[in-house]
Amino acid sequence: MSGIDFLFAPFTEFAFMRRALAGSVSLAFAAGPLGVVLVLRRMSLMGDAMAHAILPGVAVGFLTAGLSLWAMALGGLVTGLLVAVLAGFVSRLTPLREDASFAAFYLVSLGLGVLLVSLRGSNMDLIHVLFGTVLGLNDASLLLVTSTASVTLFVLALILRPLVAECLDPAFMRAEKGHGSISHMVFLVLLVMTLVAGFQVLGTLMVVGIMMLPAASARFWVRSVVRQMAMAAFIGVAASYLGLLFSYYLNVPASAAIILTAGILYFASVVAGPQGGLIQVVRQYRARRYLSQIAK
Repeated sequence: MSGIDFLFAPFTEFAFMRRALAGSVSLAFAAGPLGVVLVLRRMSLMGDAMAHAILPGVAVGFLTAGLSLWAMALGGLVTGLLVAVLAGFVSRLTPLREDASFAAFYLVSLGLGVLLVSLRGSNMDLIHVLFGTVLGLNDASLLLVTSTASVTLFVLALILRPLVAECLDPAFMRAEKGHGSISHMVFLVLLVMTLVAGFQVLGTLMVVGIMMLPAASARFWVRSVVRQMAMAAFIGVAASYLGLLFSYYLNVPASAAIILTAGILYFASVVAGPQGGLIQVVRQYRARRYLSQIAK
């Protein structure tokens, strides 16, 4: 087998691999930029919390309509938005910080969701909900992921300036007639939408990986927010493609292969990234030490 065949044969020969690639790439395009905003706001764990928050709604949709994509997606969207609103109210009306409030709600949501799925479904149904079915995407699932990603990117482009401004100076944005709060709420809606669409691809436990790992990796390669968003999307696409290749040739779960590939790219960025990577830090340390010796 030639190198070209090795890289492209799985996707040219099998339709399910092409759908898996299209779905995971679409998800990466939307999830990466959202992850950059979470990193910028120092709310990285919030993505994990929201991914778990949609589980009860997905479970309720499963209990009422079986493995209906639209019922589970609607249920996940409702509970995700509900948890976001309730956690926000708790953090504003009590001394509890927002990250702790989200952590409390997501732990309750995770336990409730697993319990609800277990009431009617089998262990395999629970595994599909938690870890996704990227190799089993049908046309409806692919349509949901691609349309959600398109809407997310379009709306994110519209609110990007006030969203970034709020990250850098929240007090100023609160003084500007609450524009920061509006952009923050719109961002939460986009976050929930992307997680709901992505659970079909990578599951409620894994979907946050394609959001946060590429975003964290991008920080080591470029400085500006817009470039970090583009880099995060690129890294997510690369992780999706390489992860599907590994899962095909090594016969391992596709969702785990994609996230582990994103993790490998993250560690490579930590080591070799030109913006604060370990190699650069060591070089700067040696340069400072050399200059100090010369000065003596």
